[in-house]
Amino acid sequence: MTRHFKISVLPGDGIGPEVVRQVHRITDWLAGSRGLEFEIKEGLVGGASIDRHGVPLTDETLADAMAADAVLLGAVGGPKWDAVDFAVRPEAGLLRLRKEMGLFANLRPALVFPSLADASPLKRDIVEGLDIMIVRELTGGVYFGEPRGIETLPDGQRRGVNTQVYTTSEIRRVAAVAFDLARRRQKRVCSVDKANVMESGRLWREEVTALRNESFEDIELSHMYADNCAMQLIRNPKQFDVIVTDNLFGDMLSDEAAMLTGSLGMLPSASLGAVDEKGKRKALYEPVHGSAPDIAGKELANPIATLLSFAMMLRYSFDEGETAGLIEAAIQKVLAGGIRTTDIMAKGMARVSTGVMGDSILRELGKLSR
Repeated sequence: MTRHFKISVLPGDGIGPEVVRQVHRITDWLAGSRGLEFEIKEGLVGGASIDRHGVPLTDETLADAMAADAVLLGAVGGPKWDAVDFAVRPEAGLLRLRKEMGLFANLRPALVFPSLADASPLKRDIVEGLDIMIVRELTGGVYFGEPRGIETLPDGQRRGVNTQVYTTSEIRRVAAVAFDLARRRQKRVCSVDKANVMESGRLWREEVTALRNESFEDIELSHMYADNCAMQLIRNPKQFDVIVTDNLFGDMLSDEAAMLTGSLGMLPSASLGAVDEKGKRKALYEPVHGSAPDIAGKELANPIATLLSFAMMLRYSFDEGETAGLIEAAIQKVLAGGIRTTDIMAKGMARVSTGVMGDSILRELGKLSR
């Protein structure tokens, strides 16, 4: 029986169109080989939208994204638009998408493929087999809290103010995402905060614990201070399964975990909204890397992060975990065979273009599906 999915695809800027092109090749293959039918509508976002429409995201493109089952984004931004007013910079299009879609939970896996363990700045025995999922709260905390701003004091000094604030519902909804993910993995969640010095951290810890005791007793829950977690990610990262934390700490810890893998070109992400009455949720999937304008148009970009983001879409939005695993296995086979793009190149390996990497993954998909 054919399953039908509606995807909004926003290639964006720089290398975005090049890496997204490889996803189109995979969806075509899946349609012919796995009985999955994809209705794809492309739109402009970021600098590409500014150049065409004068804004980083049009109402029409937003409406298409809201109507889709999921959104795939390439990358936004570049020096071409650095002088544009902050409110209409390319990144504002992405921020508007996140806000309007209500995307509050950011999922950042840090996965080390065996054949790339030596690409990590850490020793092989520390990172080999690493598979962490960091769940970052995306719409609250110090980045959005009020009051905020810069003021001049009576004595002439200037003072900058940002407010760290969370409510019970904000904490519980992101913690529930982490617990649900853990049920598909090793059933372990580490909640990260600064409860020792911050009231918001104390509330975070209390609410996460209460939710676990009420609804997720099968999940092992531990707590860790954010500074200790930063140290443990370097010392012994494989102790973690799922990490859930607030916006600020998640921003820093997910970037730290990303570098354990050796290349941003390998890292996918997902941003999820709340589950609606039909059991569905808004979701946006994108590679962690930026638009890399210096290599745009040269077929040098690594498409793997975008392909892994699509695999996350299959798993978390479409309940196609087996198909997602097939794509991940094909990527692992290609890497094990010594195929590399420039960003993950190593001595003795074969350097290939973006398109040839796509060719190689498609060949492995064909072999694995026989």
